[in-house]
Amino acid sequence: MSRYLNLIVSNLALMLCLFCYCFAQYAQADTLARRATWQVRTSPAEPIGRTLTEVLNKTPLFDAGLRVGDVVLNINGRLINDSEVWNELTDALVAEQEVAIRYKRGTEVRETKAVFKAIARESYAKHLVEYGSIYNSYGFRQRTFLTLPQDQVEDLPAVFFVQGLSCSSVEVLPNSQSNYRRMIKLLIENLDMAVMRVEKPGVGDSEGSCSESDFLTELHGYEVALEKLLADPRIDKRRVVVYGNSMGSALAPYLVNKYQLNGVVSDGTFFRTWFEHMLEIERRIQQMQGKAEADINKAMNTVYIPLYYQMLIKKKSYGDITTDSPLYKPFNYHARRHMYGRPMRYYHQLQDFDIAGEWSKVVVPVRIRYGENDWIMSKSDNRMIVDALSRNGNNDVELMIYPKLDHWSTLHDTPAHSFNGEQGEWEDNIALMLVNWINELNGV
Repeated sequence: MSRYLNLIVSNLALMLCLFCYCFAQYAQADTLARRATWQVRTSPAEPIGRTLTEVLNKTPLFDAGLRVGDVVLNINGRLINDSEVWNELTDALVAEQEVAIRYKRGTEVRETKAVFKAIARESYAKHLVEYGSIYNSYGFRQRTFLTLPQDQVEDLPAVFFVQGLSCSSVEVLPNSQSNYRRMIKLLIENLDMAVMRVEKPGVGDSEGSCSESDFLTELHGYEVALEKLLADPRIDKRRVVVYGNSMGSALAPYLVNKYQLNGVVSDGTFFRTWFEHMLEIERRIQQMQGKAEADINKAMNTVYIPLYYQMLIKKKSYGDITTDSPLYKPFNYHARRHMYGRPMRYYHQLQDFDIAGEWSKVVVPVRIRYGENDWIMSKSDNRMIVDALSRNGNNDVELMIYPKLDHWSTLHDTPAHSFNGEQGEWEDNIALMLVNWINELNGV
């Protein structure tokens, strides 16, 4: 009789633990302000601002008096003097807070105010979504999403999702159109396990600023989120896989090694230093632009090699480099102190991060996907990973070169087709092959 009593008490204690944990997560989630959207389409204006190219009826900006053709000059007193500022303002837009807007119609400057509604939360038919948060030790909170199958509450295998470089959200909203988010949605819906994602600083509901967050700040956020997942009593810590996409796939080996996780699924990755990567991508871009190989060689020797040496080895910004050497300015298509929306510090720290060393230390199973038409990453880098792991005795490695796939989960006829922004195609197997790998590694 005492054995059964002990079992009942044990189960009640487990239920109480789970209830307290879930309540704590729910209370924490509610402290982050909910994001909102402008509900307009815009384009850059000259010399400053954003021109409204579409304004839907009965939306906050329409009700505040703005119309197609108006130029938004500043938001809450912040001048919109480049696309990076607009992106930051867009990321920082939250619901139920009054926003002051200055805009221009023709030659007349006007002022108005608007309040935006919260956007709908992510939801699934057969999975629960827990909105939570972590505290990044660098001084702000980041939004987390944990999806769980409805019919299982304990001993769950899990996937920790690590996203790419850009300041884009990993939340799958009802109106999400990109194939990247379609892939995330299908992963969640077809995995009978927990999936943890974390928004970058300043993205979605997260506090902070993505465009000013450096590499180490972002990496720390991933670590805190992963530690939160591993501390969840519902998770089977012996069955946690990291899925990394793009830049995230190069961070996945570090996380697997440090936290002794169960496997790596890598999607669109690289192996060499960022200096080598950028030289290779500049050559590839010029080739897709149809330039002669002799001209490409000249540009590499006289511009790109010295430019990236100064940026990544000497730790300078584009602005500093082009001021000192005006010859480079016509070749630079990035901002003065940002590349791909991230600050120079991000790349200075990334250059010093031992990506190849972390890859070579992985002892658990590794599954790597490379898109045949991925013009961002290099096929040779992916093969170098397989070779490095093999030399160190890890032969549980698979590299799959996916036909026609580009870097953004879309099928194209050629790399240039993707580079030029042409319409690509989707197929469900883009996500489902990842599902199969993750199930295999977690023994599901």
